[in-house]
Amino acid sequence: MSILTPCTLRVAVPEDAAELVEIYAPYVLNTAITFEYTVPTEAEFKERIENTLTRYPYFVARDAKGRAAGYAYASPFKEREAYDHVAELSIYVRKEVRQQGLGRFLYSALEESLTLMGIVSTEACIACPALPDEPFLDDSSLRFHERLGYMKVAHFKCCGYKFERWYDMVWMEKQLQARKVPAPAIRPFYEVAGEILRLKTLP
Repeated sequence: MSILTPCTLRVAVPEDAAELVEIYAPYVLNTAITFEYTVPTEAEFKERIENTLTRYPYFVARDAKGRAAGYAYASPFKEREAYDHVAELSIYVRKEVRQQGLGRFLYSALEESLTLMGIVSTEACIACPALPDEPFLDDSSLRFHERLGYMKVAHFKCCGYKFERWYDMVWMEKQLQARKVPAPAIRPFYEVAGEILRLKTLP
């Protein structure tokens, strides 16, 4: 049985920042999963949450004891208006609860939200090893996205540098719904949040 059971979903709030930094910090310090070099402060993380929620979903999953087990959010693919119908996804979960369905649970909520908002496709920017036997990175994120129906659309060689090593970068994409002309207006996340959170639990 999963140690997460049951796990509930809610929209992040700035007050979650301390717990989310706790989840994120090991990825910054010990892995090349993120190319960020320095762990953000709690104040910086609060600002990131607030900025995201002005437009996009930002979810926190909590375990049976109320502890934040993971989080996921969407962000602009590019800033210009022509890209408004596409979003980039990010996800981080506690190491001890990986491979227990939490990532799929969080991504499902993001994808449902973005579909209701009018987003037509999602993008994931994924670091991947440039060499075999890489100590700071494996291909688990690539495999995770493949299982969720994402397809590789770009592969950049040795474009990231961390821990005195070079890393490749892969972009993966998933179409959420058909593209229409004219494209529908994008709804802000707060208009669809209630529809997503209703009965959203990981059994």
